[in-house]
Amino acid sequence: MISEPSSTQTTAPALLRLIHQLIVVRASGKLADHQRGYPRWELPNNKLRSLLEAGVGGVILLGGSAAEVALRCSQLRRWATGPLLLCADVEEGVGQRFDGATWLVPPLALGRLYGREPQQALELAERYGQCTGRDARALGLNWVLGPVCDVNNNPANPVINVRAWGEDPATAGALAAAFVRGVQAAGVLGCAKHFPGHGDTSTDSHITLPLLPHSRERLAAIELPPFQEAIAAGVASVMTAHLMLPELDQERPATLSKPVLTGLLRQQLGFAGLIVTDALVMDAITGRYGAGEAAVLALEAGADLVLMPADADAAIAAIAEAVASGRLNVEQLEASAERRLQALERCAGSGSGAAVAVADPEAAAQPNQALALELVRATMETAGSTGAATPQAGINLIRLDSALAAAAAVLSATAPALARPESRGWRTVLLEARSPCPWSTDADTPLALERLGPGQVLLQLFVRGNPFRGSAGSAEPWPAALRQLARAGRLAGLVVYGSPYLWEELHPLLPQGVPGVYSPGQMPLAQAEALQRLGSGLGLGDTEASAGFTD
Repeated sequence: MISEPSSTQTTAPALLRLIHQLIVVRASGKLADHQRGYPRWELPNNKLRSLLEAGVGGVILLGGSAAEVALRCSQLRRWATGPLLLCADVEEGVGQRFDGATWLVPPLALGRLYGREPQQALELAERYGQCTGRDARALGLNWVLGPVCDVNNNPANPVINVRAWGEDPATAGALAAAFVRGVQAAGVLGCAKHFPGHGDTSTDSHITLPLLPHSRERLAAIELPPFQEAIAAGVASVMTAHLMLPELDQERPATLSKPVLTGLLRQQLGFAGLIVTDALVMDAITGRYGAGEAAVLALEAGADLVLMPADADAAIAAIAEAVASGRLNVEQLEASAERRLQALERCAGSGSGAAVAVADPEAAAQPNQALALELVRATMETAGSTGAATPQAGINLIRLDSALAAAAAVLSATAPALARPESRGWRTVLLEARSPCPWSTDADTPLALERLGPGQVLLQLFVRGNPFRGSAGSAEPWPAALRQLARAGRLAGLVVYGSPYLWEELHPLLPQGVPGVYSPGQMPLAQAEALQRLGSGLGLGDTEASAGFTD
């Protein structure tokens, strides 16, 4: 139980300490201030330490290797004066964010597998959760901000997309619940997001405020079932969505709406765990409310934890003023603090969440590595003839979408999508967000082939929905480009990494005898396996049985 005094006896210092417990701030996973990748959002160490000493209840981490994050988590716990929630957005395994841990295929890959092999997909989803939980605990994290329970029934969705577990409520709910069982069995907390459902939007709440005009009946049929399944599976927390639902609240977005958080989530769905806001620094909120007012409105609506306020000090001061003016009462804040403590007590190690010592890290990592490869192989799709011969090496044309341009982990100099074709004599042409593209002005022949140079073209497209980009995939004319290459007899093969929607658009256009592969994953492991699947006819295969791990 929390030890703060009751509302009739709460002193100013005790009230401030209580308020601090309900704030979750952002920090870099790296130790030094100059290493911060996003200084606008990631607090410097002196400020971070001051807030932790004052009792701030949680930290969300981004950046750094797994080894660095383990050190960082230990440091943050030393600075804190009480039990601390340490979390990260690791929806695709901990290695998605922190190099050295296990990076898994996007959840939607299992959603597509569920349509073919439901039992296999359910088993893999639970193991996916277990793997994520084991890796998180090994680093010292005790809270995984997943699963995404949104139903991605809008392929144009730029912010959810392949992060969802399904494109229909039954699939999304079954797999999200399996993930919850797996991740929490590993001793960390899960988080169902983004309530009450962000799947059917074509705008990104990082940039603007989406509008969902759906009726209550539609929400009950499509958006809510996955959250209900996650709640039934015992998920520890639920994260809110920054979107407008006029049928529920005509004035405020879901994150700040009492009818949504208290009326729908608490009372109608019976959720008794932690309610955490999505990051309040996002433009959907900061563009309309100040940092302090947004935090107060979120707590008034029924949230327990305020994630990433635009200004932590302003949020804390505004909450204290709201208590003084009667807008908020101490009993409500104490109830939120109690739910936070109960969540911490669910973590292994009596709520400490400290990193788990591993006697043999390499041996411990082997099941996770095996799962990563199993997921890649189970969710990969092929089309055309994957044994077709090509006369000689040509051009390795790679499109790296804008949100991945800085992701060295995806396409480093040693990444198989680059290194393997180059080692076989293929010449790489890399198209990034800011690089000049060989486009012509002719809609029917969009590639300026004379600028590419001679030779067969292996086309590798890294495209997926990504936050902050504002679109669900490339708007570039790849169907016309594929037809153009086919007419010229220059298309050697196609690999699409990430977006199933782009793959569904392109693979029917492959000429007979031209191989194509779809990989939901974009990580080096997936690249190696995709090139292996493409066929030895292109000279890109590997005779090693574990080709996914080595080149």
